[in-house]
Amino acid sequence: MDFLRMNPRPPKPRKSGVTEIRGPYYTPLGTRYLTDLFETAGGCVDSFKFGGGSFAIMPAAAVKGLIDLCHRNQVTVSTGGFIEYVLTQGPAAVERYLARCKELGFDTVEISSGFITIPATSTLKLIDKVHAAGMKAKVEVGIQFGAGGASSFEALQAEGTRDVAGMVAQAKQFVQAGADAIMLESEGITESVPREKWRTDVAAKFADALGLEILMFEAADPEVFSWYVQTFGPDVNLFVDHGQIVQLECLRSGIWGTSATWGRVLSY
Repeated sequence: MDFLRMNPRPPKPRKSGVTEIRGPYYTPLGTRYLTDLFETAGGCVDSFKFGGGSFAIMPAAAVKGLIDLCHRNQVTVSTGGFIEYVLTQGPAAVERYLARCKELGFDTVEISSGFITIPATSTLKLIDKVHAAGMKAKVEVGIQFGAGGASSFEALQAEGTRDVAGMVAQAKQFVQAGADAIMLESEGITESVPREKWRTDVAAKFADALGLEILMFEAADPEVFSWYVQTFGPDVNLFVDHGQIVQLECLRSGIWGTSATWGRVLSY
């Protein structure tokens, strides 16, 4: 359909309009499924993220097979926020974890603290450790205590939220220290939050402070990623579920959408 105008997409590796997909967690995902996915929509996928430490319970050969398949399709691979669990077992466990991630072929280690509380200075040390191990560091930040799992709205509401200005300041500190990307956690902003209470101001403050190129927004819900594209344009970096790739790419390309976005997502 090259005779039809679509919003242009830069070739991989991309720095903007990056789509990261969730791998196995809510549903299993193996190389046969992923091969089909890449054959039909591989050009739309930039990064593959293992959710919830799923790789820790999978056979090493299966994990390596998924990682190698991603690399053959110019897709980088991230650990997800599993380091939170590793940190509870001490520095030696962190050292072994990073070494094992490098052995398996991971490109990126996500550093998150949704369930635990660590000082910013510890995150800065972890950024250095990840880089020293030969991988990129993506730091996940957010405003919601207890974020990172499938907690209910009521449970998260009881936990409370962090100060937005303080989290923006921390994120800027992480970028200055060399973080390769910042992921904005969706809990407390759009996830498990009624639509009329979305904290869209939080996303705007992070975008204003950091710029869109280094930011990735968690948006594993069509209504949410539609809002991000509608607000920041088709080149916004988004993390979605693996079942949402085609829907998101049609929206980015400007060829389809909801009544709010159909024919309105354009680039010049």
